[in-house]
Amino acid sequence: MKAILVADDQSLSWSDTETPQVDAGEVLISVKATAINRADLLQRQGGYPPPPGASPILGLECAGDVIEVGANVDGFQAGDRVCALLAGGGYAEVASAPVGSVLPIPDGLDYEQAASLPEVYATAWINLYMEAGMVAGERAILHAGASGVGTAGVQLCRVFGQTSFVTAGEAEKIERCVALGASGGYNRHEGSFLEAAETFADGQGIDVILDPVGGQYLSDNLVLLGTGGRLVLIGLMGGPKAEINLAVLMGKRARVIGSTLRSRPNAEKADVMSQLEQHVWPKISSGDIAPIIDSVFPIQDTDGAHRRMASNESFGKIVLTV
Repeated sequence: MKAILVADDQSLSWSDTETPQVDAGEVLISVKATAINRADLLQRQGGYPPPPGASPILGLECAGDVIEVGANVDGFQAGDRVCALLAGGGYAEVASAPVGSVLPIPDGLDYEQAASLPEVYATAWINLYMEAGMVAGERAILHAGASGVGTAGVQLCRVFGQTSFVTAGEAEKIERCVALGASGGYNRHEGSFLEAAETFADGQGIDVILDPVGGQYLSDNLVLLGTGGRLVLIGLMGGPKAEINLAVLMGKRARVIGSTLRSRPNAEKADVMSQLEQHVWPKISSGDIAPIIDSVFPIQDTDGAHRRMASNESFGKIVLTV
């Protein structure tokens, strides 16, 4: 098969490599589309190695057709249209995935739309609803609201009864997040988001903050949390270190939760995917939640797709067609 391979100088090529084999409990997929995640750029640079046993090929999700199923796999057969959450291997003609990480493509979606779903909805769901335990009526702040995870989170909040506030890098992006269901937002290039977010909180404090930025946002995030608030850290775009006022944390009985998805055991990933199929996939099939795609590139131009993501100009997902 062919796949995107990374050279020592970080250049990319669409080259021949070994085709994965299907093991017990796995599904082998003919990939029709995959999608870009910021983790891919970090891995390309040598800063985010795949977990032990995972494919070294870039790509954390895909959509395509089942080629073969391994022993002990029920519910799928050759020819089924599926999408999958991957620990690696999506930038290729063929990918393998544990059966628990594979879902049928929601009704009405094509491969490109389906490829945009697994990573961002798994990330948003596990962190907002499983880690933070968010319930209807609560307030959430979603940093990087125009990202794939951000646009997924805004829509989840809208359909499951939470109000959300976003930060993003352009006024137009904030307007588009509001159109998706956010109650408001703030342009991060205009300084601290604290005052605008306090207005959104209306004196009640924020229940849940989903933050891929990290260091530089920590202090303001803690100020914004209400009693029993939960801050979920999912990235370090703003740096890995910051001072923390433990008195604020204790006084609010708040929680700071560190979270990653890629390195979780297959059983935990299967749990979140099962919840997506039960709670979120019907909302996608009905049109209540829509895939948000910024742009589509042929996989041979993965370098261009990476430049698009690195520019921070995208809104939603960047997809590669195979």
